[in-house]
Amino acid sequence: MDIKNAQKIVDDWINQHGVRYFNELTNMAQLTEEVGEVARIIARRYGEQSEKESDKDKDLGEELADVLFVVLCLANQTGVDLQNAFDKRMDKKAKRDHDRHHNNEKLK
Repeated sequence: MDIKNAQKIVDDWINQHGVRYFNELTNMAQLTEEVGEVARIIARRYGEQSEKESDKDKDLGEELADVLFVVLCLANQTGVDLQNAFDKRMDKKAKRDHDRHHNNEKLK
């Protein structure tokens, strides 16, 4: 699925089930909360913190999908064509970072 289609799927869901979008500030707070949940899993599962028993059944993929959902909501409600923005960003990164990363001794 491409990003443009994902934006439409989210918009359709909001219109059918969510009544309306939360305002942008509420969604920004929601995004922060969802990113925090991802950070908690990563820190405890892959970092040095011990994983609490209550966190062991948390699904990283589902938490990342929650982040994506809120990002798509923010893009929709602010009129951002995220597919276009992503494509432009990847092009810029490819041109800017190719040699830099290949020449980075830390990455070898």
